[in-house]
Amino acid sequence: MSTSYMLDTNMLGYIVRGRSMTACSRFLHLTEHETACISSITEAEILYGLAKCPAATRLRTLMEELLRKIEVLPFDSEAALHYGTMRAGLEAKGTSLENMDMLIAAHAAAVNAVLVTNDKAFRRVDGLIVDMNWATDLKTY
Repeated sequence: MSTSYMLDTNMLGYIVRGRSMTACSRFLHLTEHETACISSITEAEILYGLAKCPAATRLRTLMEELLRKIEVLPFDSEAALHYGTMRAGLEAKGTSLENMDMLIAAHAAAVNAVLVTNDKAFRRVDGLIVDMNWATDLKTY
């Protein structure tokens, strides 16, 4: 059985910047039964961040190289359905996530991917499989 890991925006940044060596190592040593991907929502966040910092040419080069190598999944109607259900469920419990985080969580759930993050807020989402262990050398928040 194959496992797909969807990296959230922060995790992708930790890997590209070399901020978390454990996350870099985990990403580089995926087994033959594991794949990594990102949501098109994450790609949008990354491209927005790069647009805000045009002088960060080295980071831009590294990020663009990684974006060419990792699968970017389009946010589709199935993901939108998960988003609606997920957001309504969280609001009914009196909680929520940041808007972009909610979209990424819904996308991971829609494609049956394990969401790889260092953000404990994702643990509030019922039915979302979260892996918090890729950046164990960093503090979680």
